[in-house]
Amino acid sequence: MRHGPARVRGVSLVIVMLILVIVSMLGVASVQISMMGERGARNDRDMQLAWQGAEAALIDAEIDISGPNTASASRTAIVLADPTIPGSGCLTSGTSRGFCNSQTSGSSKPTWLNIDFTNQGTNAPSVTLGTFTDRTFNSAGAADGTGIQPAFAPRYIIEAVPDPAYRGNMVTSSYPLARRPLYRVTAIGFGPRSDIQAVVQALYRN
Repeated sequence: MRHGPARVRGVSLVIVMLILVIVSMLGVASVQISMMGERGARNDRDMQLAWQGAEAALIDAEIDISGPNTASASRTAIVLADPTIPGSGCLTSGTSRGFCNSQTSGSSKPTWLNIDFTNQGTNAPSVTLGTFTDRTFNSAGAADGTGIQPAFAPRYIIEAVPDPAYRGNMVTSSYPLARRPLYRVTAIGFGPRSDIQAVVQALYRN
């Protein structure tokens, strides 16, 4: 009987240790859940930035194509008259930059899937937002360099695509606009990293 109290104290120590282990595990789990929530919120923020950039580039392309465009570098008059469309791929310089054929020689994929939108060089096949419109894309706090900024400015290309309204080069009564150019605009926006991307497309008849 003299060893009873010692045994009780030993059992109490084990119980206390088990409680500490359980509390520690709960604490670790809570931290992990908080970190997962933070990562989810950050990913959502990054994708929202990319989507906003893509939508801004799409609007910029529409202004570039049809105006009203009073920018000093405006090429809208050229586009409305007769834009230069290559026989394959995209043009990469001057007022023809970013105009593409819907197909690229040697590839079964449409042109927009073949070009590198992260190419920021002078020979880039895509157009940076504001190049021909003087518009800008400012993220939160961009004016003073604060806030989350995209890795690259939004960009776009304009592909001339076959018009399903054509029937043997004849304009039917159902498609009175069949002879007006049909474009597929592909715009891309970036998150804080270049691999975070959002793409939007629209068909536009000039």
